[in-house]
Amino acid sequence: MEFHILSPHKLIPTEETDACRVDEVHGLISTAGCWTVPIMVEKDALFVMDGHHRLEVAFRLGLRAVPTILLDYRSVRVEAWRAGETITPADIYDMARSRRKFPIKTTRHIFLDDLPACDVSLDDLRQWYEPLDGSERLAG
Repeated sequence: MEFHILSPHKLIPTEETDACRVDEVHGLISTAGCWTVPIMVEKDALFVMDGHHRLEVAFRLGLRAVPTILLDYRSVRVEAWRAGETITPADIYDMARSRRKFPIKTTRHIFLDDLPACDVSLDDLRQWYEPLDGSERLAG
C-alpha cells in the first residue's frame, strides 16, 4: 500500500474540527517542515475517514497537495465514539453527499491493515501541480 498525492480541495470533510487541535497540529507540522501522516480517504467518494484536523492545516498552510491513503470499508471498520450511538459506512456516505458534517469525534475508523507513513516536504506540497492527464506529480 502506498500513499497518493491529492489536492486538499478534492477531499470531502465529514466531521467538524476543534480549533485548538487544529492549532496544535498546525504547530507540529510547521515545525517539522514535512508531512508525515497521510490523510485516510475513502477511495471512490474521496471523503475523509481520518485526518480532518490535518486537512484544515493543509488549507491554513496553503498546500496544493496532501499525502493520502485511499481505502474502502473492506479494510476499515467504523464505529461511534459515543456510547449508545451507531454509525455505519452508509451514514458517512450520506453525510459526504450532503456536504454536511457530523459533530467532532462522531466517527471512529479502525484500520485493519498497517498503513504507511510518509515524509514529504511542505515546500514540495506547496509546489505540486496536477497535469492535464490526471497523473500525480511534484513540480521540480
